[in-house]
Amino acid sequence: MKQILVIGAGPAGMMAAIRAAENGAAVTLLEKMKRPGRKMMITGKGRCNITNAADVPEIIRNIHGNGAFLNSSMRAFDNQDVMEFFRQQGVPVKVERGNRVFPVSDKAQDVVDAMVHRLHELDVRIELEMPVADILLQEGRVAGVRTKSGAHYKADAVILAVGGASYPGTGSTGDGYEMAKKLGHTVVPLRPSLVPLETEEEWVKDVQGLS
Repeated sequence: MKQILVIGAGPAGMMAAIRAAENGAAVTLLEKMKRPGRKMMITGKGRCNITNAADVPEIIRNIHGNGAFLNSSMRAFDNQDVMEFFRQQGVPVKVERGNRVFPVSDKAQDVVDAMVHRLHELDVRIELEMPVADILLQEGRVAGVRTKSGAHYKADAVILAVGGASYPGTGSTGDGYEMAKKLGHTVVPLRPSLVPLETEEEWVKDVQGLS
């Protein structure tokens, strides 16, 4: 049985762990925060904007930059598959203005709980408060990881899903970029996207929530 390590228990990491386990792998999910899905809990103002119900070509057209890069992955598991996944986990969804998809309950917690429940169903081992320091190589191949506490985990493959550097309070501190660099990957200069702006003026608080 293949041993798969997933670093990061956000939506991408949890879904990767779920799919790997569904395909027969023994999966361990490593997360440095005290609980999984920390950033998911605050998306959509706590309601969790799960996906968009537009067709795939339209979604790709509206992605800034090289949206075509996502074409193959979105065709393999598209937005309709995402919605069906949550329905099967007992989380009905609804479509609102702009084709935005939310849980009917309007609770991000329900979305996170559904993913965690599925992980438990598949016997995925979840290790919380376990920050990873390095991805280990052996004869030019990934062999596991070393945590910041010094623990070693062996694996046939490692999935790096730690997010960006946008919200340190949720665990997104950019450490994944350093891990990727150490493996020889090129990391382009970072720039902010969909993050808060800080202003000196106080009046901005009065228009909070308006685009």
